[in-house]
Amino acid sequence: MREEIFAGGQLTPLAKSGGCSVYQAKNETGEGTMTIYEVFPGVTLTCNDFHMRYFDSEFVPGRELFCIDHCREGRLEYPALENAYSYVESGDMKLDRRLTHKGHFELPLSHYHGIMVSFDMKTACASLAEQVRDFPVDLVRLREKYCPDKFPVVLHGLESIEHIFGELYAVPDKIKRPYFKIKILELLLFLEALEIPQYPEERPYFYKTQVEKVKAIQLFLAEHMDQNFTQEELSSWFDIPLTPMKNCFKSVFGSSIGTWILRYRMNHAAELLCRECKLSVTEIAGRAGYDSPSKFAIAFRKVMGMSPTEYREQRK
Repeated sequence: MREEIFAGGQLTPLAKSGGCSVYQAKNETGEGTMTIYEVFPGVTLTCNDFHMRYFDSEFVPGRELFCIDHCREGRLEYPALENAYSYVESGDMKLDRRLTHKGHFELPLSHYHGIMVSFDMKTACASLAEQVRDFPVDLVRLREKYCPDKFPVVLHGLESIEHIFGELYAVPDKIKRPYFKIKILELLLFLEALEIPQYPEERPYFYKTQVEKVKAIQLFLAEHMDQNFTQEELSSWFDIPLTPMKNCFKSVFGSSIGTWILRYRMNHAAELLCRECKLSVTEIAGRAGYDSPSKFAIAFRKVMGMSPTEYREQRK
């Protein structure tokens, strides 16, 4: 089984050996790799590492699928309803049938790292029965439990799932295939036993118009980071109520507007400290929107853990 049509059309194959295939996705915002391991017939485990702002997927399942994604780092926007979005973040697990996997997908933090376990239902049901006698998990019933309709279901921050996925990110090559087999069976048993709350606490979803406005706000702030604006001004200029603006921005980008702009400014300042040796710390502070070098130094230390001068000296 392959997820061969994924980002920007056909993926580029990079390598294939011993049941492992590596594919690359690439566009003007960056690139990503998918390392796919065939674990059982009809069952694959994929390591996803993407450093890009978005990907355009042309994938339409030609068969019955059940996919489980675990996010280790980064953030992924996904369709939660018609014309509405929600977000997968570090520690989340997304389960779906890949019925809404065609279209434009955003990675708001420009990176995403995680693992995907995919089941080609027809083949996987038969192979699991052959691999483990009297295996107590009915894969069809399990999929119906978590994916009753076409939209993904996301389980947020389950500490109990971390030991399963956490151990998959650093496995010695010589034991990868057998180890993956054990962990996939453990994952299925865990999901079989997990009781879904009757009234789960859902993360908020946001309509397309709201998401587009906060993305425009983020771009505006990035282009004018040497200036300061109140959130009330942003709310008025972009025609979005203040509270929904704050909530939607945090859901899309994983932090408040104030925290995001602070980190963005300090990361930009750090680049200037390394790249523009002729610029003084005071000049760099001004480019980051600070009239006071002392306030800039305090903010820089808060984010980077050292003063601007120390940072520059360490990277000479």
